[in-house]
Amino acid sequence: MEMTFAMIKPNAVKSGLVGRIIDRYIAAGLSVCAVKMHQMTSEDARGFYAEHVEKPFFPELEAYMTKGPSVMLALGGENAIAKVRAINGATNPAKAEPGTLRYDFAPSMTENVVHSSDSPASAERELDFWFKKEERYAYEMPSLKACCVL
Repeated sequence: MEMTFAMIKPNAVKSGLVGRIIDRYIAAGLSVCAVKMHQMTSEDARGFYAEHVEKPFFPELEAYMTKGPSVMLALGGENAIAKVRAINGATNPAKAEPGTLRYDFAPSMTENVVHSSDSPASAERELDFWFKKEERYAYEMPSLKACCVL
């Protein structure tokens, strides 16, 4: 079993989409192993998006991510990283497949409603950035035995 990080971004929180988004992850057989709501500070944004700080789009990203709370999730299950990325859809909503979160809910590439880890290494880094190990809980889904402890 695998664990990954996903984030419901400020525009989705403000639009009341948190429950609908989490429902899609659960319907796909993923378990919610940790959840918290948090409004990023500039320091958080600079740490979490460290690889983008020097890029020209970062000031817009930072402003967006610090304007309201996000919901941070640890999701567990078989092939969790790939499964969450497929549910989310392409980063650019204009290129996302119908039925994905970004196709259904994202107004733009900047405000694309969700984020998720793209590899085991990024999942580990991003989970550790937002959650202590003892804040992650393992439990079994009725149809899926999911262990969420790294």
